[in-house]
Amino acid sequence: MDFMQFFNMILHVDKTLGLFIAQYGTLIYVILFAIVFCETGLIVLPFLPGDSLLFIAGTFCATGAIDPWLLCVLLITAAILGNTVNYWVGSAIGHKVYERDYAWLDKDALKKTHSFYEKHGGKTIVLARFIPIVRTFAPFVAGVSDMTHKNFQIFNVIGAVIWVVLLVMAGFFLGDIPILRDHLNTVVLIGVGAAVVPLLLGAAWKLFKNLTAN
Repeated sequence: MDFMQFFNMILHVDKTLGLFIAQYGTLIYVILFAIVFCETGLIVLPFLPGDSLLFIAGTFCATGAIDPWLLCVLLITAAILGNTVNYWVGSAIGHKVYERDYAWLDKDALKKTHSFYEKHGGKTIVLARFIPIVRTFAPFVAGVSDMTHKNFQIFNVIGAVIWVVLLVMAGFFLGDIPILRDHLNTVVLIGVGAAVVPLLLGAAWKLFKNLTAN
């Protein structure tokens, strides 16, 4: 297998995970750790599989091909470390990313993530875990925006645990349901929307009451 074939398999590992397990055995844990770390830690790799990978990995946990507890511990660690590295890079580069053009950086995605972050504050780090692309840029923007390291890590750990455990266990228990397996990203976005919309409505209601009171 040449490098391009291997890289193509990585890009579609959520669809070829069974082949990876058959070929690499226990090294699959290292491969999955590396993919999650890179997807969350390197802003040049937001196209790597995330939600679908965790869900499909959960289905293989149900068959006994992967240990669910070991997998969750490793992937939670990878997600936390990835976000931390991304945050450090954002802190080091600072606000220069908005003033200069970098060939390796999608500035439009960065601006959208920054706008989302400004509206929703620290909980963005948690919610962003479930939104492709935003998931990769959110910790970077947190670093650029001077979010304190302590606050960042609190939301970072909470988000990593919820993201990994929820999706792996969803795959473990619900992986045999075709509509969930085939439309996972849509299901995840609906779930995030269900969590975010009540918060936005509550904030809007408070703002409305404050305005009418004055």
